[in-house]
Amino acid sequence: MDAVRVALLREVLAGTQWPAAARRFAGALRSSVVPRGGGLLLVGTRQYEPWHMAAHLVDEAAWSGQPELAPTLVRHRVDAGDPAHLAVGLGRLEAARRGETLLLVAPAAPDPGLLERVHDARRAGATVLALDGGDPEVRGLAHEALTVPGPDHADGAAEIDIDTVQHLVSAAAGENCVPAPRGRSRFRDRLSRLADQLTAPPPPRW
Repeated sequence: MDAVRVALLREVLAGTQWPAAARRFAGALRSSVVPRGGGLLLVGTRQYEPWHMAAHLVDEAAWSGQPELAPTLVRHRVDAGDPAHLAVGLGRLEAARRGETLLLVAPAAPDPGLLERVHDARRAGATVLALDGGDPEVRGLAHEALTVPGPDHADGAAEIDIDTVQHLVSAAAGENCVPAPRGRSRFRDRLSRLADQLTAPPPPRW
């Protein structure tokens, strides 16, 4: 999702908690990753792989001049022939150490094996962040969490889905990282660079 569509999305969501909540969470992500430079690990559940968010964070890392925001996507299943950036398995979580950040995207409750790996990463000193659907075990493991209630949530608060929140968070993660170019806002600069993408076909899977 490019800068124009994110701006429109924020306008639609004005008056709700989500633009501000996404910025707060993105700020926590940025403050964890950028000063430490230890690397960002991004993992989903067995049923949900956040490859789209990985691609957007790579773009934001390039646009903002903060390469630390580019994540390593950790996958539950790696097949022979997968390219290098899609060939990192769950064993990478076992190597997580102090200075690294682990972002868990879990719309539903993860399996116990993943929770155990995330817990071990936290004990080893990694900072754990979570975009979750309200699972208490996930929130208990996270240093910082943003909960997006699912469509069946009891309080009926599902005004937005977790995919949309990922767009808001990834866009906000690259904001305010570099000063605006002289005589031109950073937002306008991004619009200029992205203008050709508005009519381009969707990119292939990252």
